[in-house]
Amino acid sequence: MSQNLIEKIAQKFAVGLDENQSVHSGDIISVKPAYVMTHDNTGAVIPKFKSIGATKLANPRQVVHTLDHNIQDTSEKNLEKYKKIEAFSNSMGADFYPAGRGIGHQIMCEEGYVWPGTMVVASDSHSNMYGGLGALGTPIVRTDAAAIWATGRTWWQIPQVVEVELNGQLRKGVVGKDVILALCSYFNNDEVLNHMIEFYGDGIKYLNIDQRLTIANMTTEWGALGGVFPIDETTIQWLKNRAKHVKERGLAGVPSDADGKGVNPRLNEVRIAELESSLDNLRPDADAFYAKSISIDLRSVEPYAAGPNSVKAAEPVSSLNKKNIKVNKAYLVSCVNSRLDDISEAAEVLRGKKIADGVEFYIAAASSEVQAESEKRGDWQTLIDAGATPLPPGCGPCIGLGAGLLEDGEVGISATNRNFKGRMGSPNAEAYLASPAVVANSALSGKIDFDWDGEHGEIIGEIKTNPKPEREKTIAKLVEGFPETIEGDLVYCYQDNLNTDGIYPGKYTYKDDITPEGQAEVVMENYDPEFGKIVKEGDILVGSYNFGTGSSREQAATALKYRGIQLVITGTAGATYMRNALNNGFLVLEIPELSDDLKTEYGDSKLTVITNSRAKIDFVNSVITYKEKEYSFTPVGTAAQELVVLGGLENWVKENL
Repeated sequence: MSQNLIEKIAQKFAVGLDENQSVHSGDIISVKPAYVMTHDNTGAVIPKFKSIGATKLANPRQVVHTLDHNIQDTSEKNLEKYKKIEAFSNSMGADFYPAGRGIGHQIMCEEGYVWPGTMVVASDSHSNMYGGLGALGTPIVRTDAAAIWATGRTWWQIPQVVEVELNGQLRKGVVGKDVILALCSYFNNDEVLNHMIEFYGDGIKYLNIDQRLTIANMTTEWGALGGVFPIDETTIQWLKNRAKHVKERGLAGVPSDADGKGVNPRLNEVRIAELESSLDNLRPDADAFYAKSISIDLRSVEPYAAGPNSVKAAEPVSSLNKKNIKVNKAYLVSCVNSRLDDISEAAEVLRGKKIADGVEFYIAAASSEVQAESEKRGDWQTLIDAGATPLPPGCGPCIGLGAGLLEDGEVGISATNRNFKGRMGSPNAEAYLASPAVVANSALSGKIDFDWDGEHGEIIGEIKTNPKPEREKTIAKLVEGFPETIEGDLVYCYQDNLNTDGIYPGKYTYKDDITPEGQAEVVMENYDPEFGKIVKEGDILVGSYNFGTGSSREQAATALKYRGIQLVITGTAGATYMRNALNNGFLVLEIPELSDDLKTEYGDSKLTVITNSRAKIDFVNSVITYKEKEYSFTPVGTAAQELVVLGGLENWVKENL
């Protein structure tokens, strides 16, 4: 069966496959990513790592630690935390980058950890950014990071993949940020939720790497698990330029430098030549399957601002500037839009000018190297001369940390990637997202504004859903201890987008002393207070679509497990929910046909329906039988089976140390 690029990369980094086994969307596989990055949250991963009995990194060369989120906090407590992280990293032989070097994602690209055609993960939701360089970048949770530190491995379910065609050339003044804002607002009905994206089309050759990194970064906000650009001459030339710079600059002063014996072990001419010779193997097969096909005409995109407090609500700035939306604060910071081109675009707007009275304009480069080069070009000083306040290279106000946060009643416009209510300061403030040039223009005018002389028109885009091909029937190989069949009565909950707060109320999330029995008592309390009273041990819960959306609280999975639910079946499940469930040895299956049939049968008459009808799940043949009808599901792979048998990822790690 043919493979798309995501499946090809997953195949390359999968471990423990049977001979001639080909992996595809839906498969749960054990993976050994090329690199794993953690940032300030390294401090939270360390105790997880130690609690599972690990004493050393399985592969120190696989692990990268960066400090970037809270670097403005010079309190004794935070400095002590940073010292402990650095000491741990040094004792383990991992590559460590201190506060001030830059944002972790930017470092991963600059230092060659992100390599086209490889799988690179990070305990951060914007590891999607690596797709701008043709790498499969995707987020993991902290337990996964600890598992990779200890064993080199974790598990991954290959998502469905969407192909997104970018056609035509952007008009002058329109940049990558406008493209992703257009995609988020035009296709704003969860079309790519929990999918991976592969970009293609004749418009890509006009996008430089900075723009590709921006678009890939914000596939997170579009709802995807990642977005990968093709590996082309633009990619290769960027690597060559970067390798030349690193050669002239010298090594980074991290342990892995020793591997190259004086040459950077990742960014060098030999490795780039090997990549060039293997490009044919890093393209999707001609008949590869994509769950959906989306296209957008880049010529129809214009400068946008998204908000307030939503990425999905974007308007042309040509419309917004007529509304006279006053701006109190402007930001050119974060991993999405603080690279050289971004700073240069803002400087071009502000050269020889001053920002408006009453506006505070904050700038922070994506890395110390970006800032140094921007200073060399004169762009950095141009922004300061215009009245900008410089911050150190790091995350800062993007994540609501440090100086310059939004206060009650204020309006901010930012080149960051998220404008959730309260994220950048007060929940009573309003935040808009836009490109660096729009942000700079707005700081100059004192309102959301951009001087653009292009014609205004509607976005030209299309979407179609592709029929899923039948997979060849296979007999699943079961690990010792995993059942061939299970039976149970079905319990049905009809609601789409049943979020984690509905499954496990937020007010209990940080009660660390709550017992499994306590979790079981409050399960589904916000959705249906009767749920915990009417279900019984051994029941099988059938939910609807996007089950478990929302926060990353793992108790939304464990509470159902502790209540005695054997497993959950959904139309689709939130990716983070499914990850937390399996990390706790709790199985979630996606069987949309069964969910649809139950919705037809029971509708929405009750929050929780006790069907009193038994179902039998056959894991060998990957079918469930309910009322004499069979429903197929993707075979449960051995990686998932092992997690269920052992009771979760932490136990799996202990078993594999």
